[in-house]
Amino acid sequence: MNNQFARCLLGAALLAAGPVRAEIKGDAIRIGVLSDMSGPFATAMGPGSVLAAQMAAEEFDGAIDGKPIRILQADHQNKPDIASGIARQWFDRDGVQAIADGGTSAASLAVQELVRGNHRIFLISGAGTSDLSNQACAPTSVQWTQDSYSTAAGVVSGVWQRTQAPWFFISADYAFGQALQADATVRLTQLGGKVAGSVKAPLGTSDFSSNLLQAQASIAKILAINTAGDSVNTLRQAAEFGVAAQGLSIVPMSLQNVDIRAAGLDSTQGALVFTSFFEDVSPAARAWSDKFFARANAMPSQIQAGVYSAVRHYLQAVKDSHSDDGDTVMARMKATPVSDAYTPHGIIRDDQRMVHDMYLTQVKTPAESKGPWDLVKLVATVSPDQAFRPLAESRCPLVKK
Repeated sequence: MNNQFARCLLGAALLAAGPVRAEIKGDAIRIGVLSDMSGPFATAMGPGSVLAAQMAAEEFDGAIDGKPIRILQADHQNKPDIASGIARQWFDRDGVQAIADGGTSAASLAVQELVRGNHRIFLISGAGTSDLSNQACAPTSVQWTQDSYSTAAGVVSGVWQRTQAPWFFISADYAFGQALQADATVRLTQLGGKVAGSVKAPLGTSDFSSNLLQAQASIAKILAINTAGDSVNTLRQAAEFGVAAQGLSIVPMSLQNVDIRAAGLDSTQGALVFTSFFEDVSPAARAWSDKFFARANAMPSQIQAGVYSAVRHYLQAVKDSHSDDGDTVMARMKATPVSDAYTPHGIIRDDQRMVHDMYLTQVKTPAESKGPWDLVKLVATVSPDQAFRPLAESRCPLVKK
């Protein structure tokens, strides 16, 4: 039998069998936004993340292949056991195919263990520990916005170009705070810098006076504020203590635009902020941010913009593949570049890290600001190969060495 005849027989057999058509098996496409809805991170995540997901769904007219898109929401209260309990209920009882945001790092790590076993989609925007796309990576989970590695590399490198003084860390005593300090220390050591001391503060700390006194008593000249959800409170108290006037330069390690606005430009002016998004990075970003503002009366944080981008990319993959199967959809997501208001050119790597441009910005002075949300100015655009952990250094078991 020659090859041409064999191919004809194969083609006839396929035609006889009829087309194999992928389909969305659920009665709806359900995406659950799991986040801190009422706690210290609610302004940067929470209800704004729900709105961002809804805005993404609206771009598909609320349905794909005749199946309605449903956006669910829940508050995990920053507790991993509650987060995993909600996620399990969503998956097992409510037919949720994807979870977005994830909130804090510990909560997201707990949810990631569930999706590792059931192959549902997890779109991580809130959590910052780089473990999520490093040793704890999962095949159907993607880390979308910032992470501790990129933030540490960006902020430490930016400050180092200005001064090579010793650092002191006030760090949140939970997964992200610990990861960010560790990654920052590695980067600082690589540059030849020194850590003069550090203290840890539990989430929800209201009085940082003893921490600030320890920093002032050290030989440090750089005070790294690494308290995430408590950053506004820390920065205000640092201003009240006159820390800057006493020779300590304040460096917020992870600051959202909503944090800057809450703390005020008087307390944050001049600070370097490493971010994955701000409204003036492009005309598309500005247009989408203005739409968000019209509905939320606040500009989106980088986390909320990341939720929009991740949900939109997920829904596009569902539409293109005509499937809600987690593995099928993730394969399509990884094969398709990310291009939207959040980033014009992003890709999902083998370590499940969505890489994209990052931005080193500086908080404006009150005199420079032209409005309540005119908060930062661009210092430098940092390319993905400079911002994110090189694949050669990855401990993600999905990366082929």
